[in-house]
Amino acid sequence: MDVKDFFDRLGMNGSRWQWRVMRWERQLRDLRSGGTLNGTGSATRILLGINLLLFAMMVIRGVFAGQGLSPLFNPDGYLLVRFGAQYWPLAIVEGEWWRCITYAFTHGGLIHLGFNMMVLYQIGPMIEAEIGTLRFVSLYVLTALTATLAGLGWQAFYLGQWVTVVGASGSLFGLIGFAITYFHRVGGTTAHTWRNQMLRWAAIAFVFGLVIGADNAGHLGGAVGGALFGLVLPLGIRGRQVLRPLFNGLGVACILVTVASLLMLVASWLF
Repeated sequence: MDVKDFFDRLGMNGSRWQWRVMRWERQLRDLRSGGTLNGTGSATRILLGINLLLFAMMVIRGVFAGQGLSPLFNPDGYLLVRFGAQYWPLAIVEGEWWRCITYAFTHGGLIHLGFNMMVLYQIGPMIEAEIGTLRFVSLYVLTALTATLAGLGWQAFYLGQWVTVVGASGSLFGLIGFAITYFHRVGGTTAHTWRNQMLRWAAIAFVFGLVIGADNAGHLGGAVGGALFGLVLPLGIRGRQVLRPLFNGLGVACILVTVASLLMLVASWLF
């Protein structure tokens, strides 16, 4: 459809709505061609906003429940589960599979949130600009899934008990794992500098996770998932064009699954 001709027929040529729709049309074309939405790092900003909003809502809920400011730094298990934490008995027995996504937007305190959002803010825009918004969203969501599945295996076969898991770190390790393999394949001084920096970040984060008792199984699952994504993503223009429908479809599916999971989380508060 010719947007300009459509608005001309309505007598709205040059209107604010015409330019707005034409801008959306350009952004949609950019997404389909592997570009970014509304400039560099837009999906990163949306992810940051969702994480911050959900944390703020959790803290407010805790304050109104009479917990004071303790949810700001150390929310209890009830609050975490209510606001989307992964707890496998609820996912498996109660059918709350949406927790496989929502846990990656829930955080166990201001320090936890601040550290993860700092990492996302620093490396998210760079990777999104490199591979495009839809591929970036696919990477982020799929590695959240590989991270929580690794955590499932760890809890079921090693720990022998179920624990509550929250945080975006599985997806962040996915971004790091992706950057390591992808930029290694790209080659060149700049790409290898990024690869080496991501290797250092991964090593420091794994050691830090061991010290504080973090979910390193989830971290490893996210990193491996991201590394595999970096190995299969085509580098050349021709390869990307051939597989563009596949990755575009995957990106749209990941967006829909994420939105549906967040809506089901909200519905769980109401019913």
